[in-house]
Amino acid sequence: MLSLLFLVLGFLLCVGLFGLRDRTLAFAAQRPADYSGKGPALDPRRDLSGPLLCEGVIYGPTGRVTSRFVADMVGRWEGNAGILTERFRYDSGAVDNREWRFQLGNDGTLHAEADDLVGSGVGKAEGSALCLRYRLRLQDDAGGHVLDVIDWMYRLENGTIINRSQFRKFGIKVAELVATLRRIET
Repeated sequence: MLSLLFLVLGFLLCVGLFGLRDRTLAFAAQRPADYSGKGPALDPRRDLSGPLLCEGVIYGPTGRVTSRFVADMVGRWEGNAGILTERFRYDSGAVDNREWRFQLGNDGTLHAEADDLVGSGVGKAEGSALCLRYRLRLQDDAGGHVLDVIDWMYRLENGTIINRSQFRKFGIKVAELVATLRRIET
C-alpha cells in the first residue's frame, strides 16, 4: 500500500514538473515584452494588410506532419479596426474560410473575434512579435472540440511573418502549426 502511495505521488510530481516547465521555459512562457526593441517592428495594420500568401504545415501530437495548406488572405484596416479574410486549401482537398475581426489598442493590445472562436481572442504586438491567445471550436467533421490556441507571429527583415501556433486540449498539446505569411505584390 505504501509503495502505491509513493508511485502515485511520484506520478503527480512528474505531471506537476512538466506543467511548471511548460509555464516557465517552453513556448507558452514567451511574453510580448521579450521582443521589445528586437528586430523590425510588427504592426498588424501594415503587416496584415492587403493580399497575403500563407503556406504552412500542421504537426500532430507525435510531431509528424499531418496536413499541409496554402491560404489566400486579404487584410483591410480602417484606423485601428481590421478584418482579415482567410481561405485555406488543405492537401486533403478540404477548404476552410475564416474572417478575423480585429481591434488594435494604442498600446499594442489586440482583441480578435471570428465565428469559430469561443469568446474573443486577446493578444499584444510588441517589438517584432505578436501573440494572440484564443479558444477555437473545430468544425463538426473534425470532432467539434474546443482547443486553447497560442499564436505567435514574428516579423523578419524582409517583411515575411513566421507564424507558430500551438493547440491544446486539457493543457496537452494536440497540434502545432508553422506557416509563413508573405505580402503579394499587386
